[in-house]
Amino acid sequence: MQHPLDFYIAEKQNFSQQLSALNRKLKNSSLIRLLVFVIASVTVYFLFNNTYVVTAVIFISLILFVFLVIKHNDLKAQRNLVNELLKINLTEIDVLQGNLSALEEGGEFIDHEHFYSYDIDLFGKGSFFQFINRTATNSGKIKLSEILTANKTDNIKEKQIAINELSKLPNWRQYFTAITKMVSIETDNRTIIHWIHNYQSFTPNAMKSLPKVFSFISLILIGLGSFSKIPFSIVGLWFFIGLAITFIYFKKINHLYQDANKAKSTFKQYHKLLQEIENCYFTSKTLIDNQNKIKTESKKASIIFMEFSKILDAFDQRNNMIFGVLGNAFLLWDLHQSYKIEKWIYQYHFQVEKWFETISFFDAQNSLANYTFNHPKHIFPSLNTDESVINAQKLGHPLIHPKVRINNNFSIKNKDFDIITGANMAGKSTFLRTVSLNIVLSNIGLPVCAEKFDYTPIKLITSMRTSDSLTEESSYFFSELKRLKFIVDEMKNEKYFIILDEILKGTNSKDKAIGSKKFVEKLVVSGSTGIIATHDLSLCEIEQDYTQINNLYFDAEIINNELHFDYKLKDGICKNMNASFLLKKMEIV
Repeated sequence: MQHPLDFYIAEKQNFSQQLSALNRKLKNSSLIRLLVFVIASVTVYFLFNNTYVVTAVIFISLILFVFLVIKHNDLKAQRNLVNELLKINLTEIDVLQGNLSALEEGGEFIDHEHFYSYDIDLFGKGSFFQFINRTATNSGKIKLSEILTANKTDNIKEKQIAINELSKLPNWRQYFTAITKMVSIETDNRTIIHWIHNYQSFTPNAMKSLPKVFSFISLILIGLGSFSKIPFSIVGLWFFIGLAITFIYFKKINHLYQDANKAKSTFKQYHKLLQEIENCYFTSKTLIDNQNKIKTESKKASIIFMEFSKILDAFDQRNNMIFGVLGNAFLLWDLHQSYKIEKWIYQYHFQVEKWFETISFFDAQNSLANYTFNHPKHIFPSLNTDESVINAQKLGHPLIHPKVRINNNFSIKNKDFDIITGANMAGKSTFLRTVSLNIVLSNIGLPVCAEKFDYTPIKLITSMRTSDSLTEESSYFFSELKRLKFIVDEMKNEKYFIILDEILKGTNSKDKAIGSKKFVEKLVVSGSTGIIATHDLSLCEIEQDYTQINNLYFDAEIINNELHFDYKLKDGICKNMNASFLLKKMEIV
């Protein structure tokens, strides 16, 4: 199998060559247009007295010029697409080399109250979201955040199959993303959906045929007036009648145009994305089900969106002052386009949200598939329902570079609770986040950072990071209690894997020891499964009273007056602490 970095480097070279070739073609295209203009101008100058030749030259030149402009615009579109594809591969190369600066951090999704996202740095600078996110639409980004925070354990096998299938389509995924990035979207999908669902029509049914009849009459009157068959004042009167009819609805037309104009770029972009989804062959049930959501009995969703995009483009012609006046005076242009927009909204307003959701789904799934493609050594968890919740070999944190990452074997049975002790900086918190994040990855169908990972699906809840709140007048200790209360309440309704890091830090040592012991005992008695990291060695004594308790630790050694960590998880209780040593080493005491 080709390594991801080799794939991206090859694609980068490919698109760089294509971009250079397209730039040369665009330069030649501009020169050819200039040459056509010069030749036509010189010919007209020297043969000005020959009316037939001049007319023929002008006619042929105009046709040729329009053809060249269309070809030039096609070349520009190809160049923009190739340029986006080149950027995508450059970004992937940077990410694989540890540079995440081009990726969004997802700070807007940080939620201190969530089951686990705040504790495990799911969002924010250097977060897993920043590492994985390749969405190109705002709705796709929101969808990805929802997937990461859903805390659901249903259909994991189907999710794995879908993600794995998409991961093997890197070219399709990149093309999908590149198309999305080519158009700047100004309005959020939810705003457009709200507008379509709540829209109130204003054009009468007569507008179905009146503009066509009015345009036909206008053409006849203009023709008769041009040949002096009727007074031109009649044409002028008809001109003002057309403007008067339009003026009756002018305010509502303007309001419709403002809303439609905000949605125009979205529909222009989305019809191409829908086309890509429709034309791709999928085998997994999840992908096929979402693909089927955009199928209709009469037309493809992509064609329906394209038709609406063209209507919105036509409506935009009102911005041309000359056409805006003449078009409304003789063609009732604005009313005709308003009627077509309202007819489209009435016909498809129930389906638009479903089609938007499909695009958001594939946009988010592309990020999951891209992560899978970038980590070929990671494995999909083997799902089971036996007494072992996790049985992992060489389990590591996916955000730590493989060259410096220390992996650990870890196994925990259902209703067991592990107490982890260790010196400061020995790796306790990193290990808790490692287990937490790999549980999240398992539940959403992603491969995990391990050589083996047997897993019984379970929801996750954590208490690893709390803070006081001046705005809510909440102390650190009270914030902790609220979090623990949240965990206890949730345990009544669902089964969770519970991960705690040094609870009850906001009280004195004796009170902390008593409270921590009672809380852990409550978890054990309730049949909960999980891990707690602590510096309080007295908590380890619970192992003597409950067979479900297991003591594990991370060690630290002082060698040649230097502190050394191996970051390896071991059975037992840690005996070596390092606070006093560090205080002396740093000449604090």
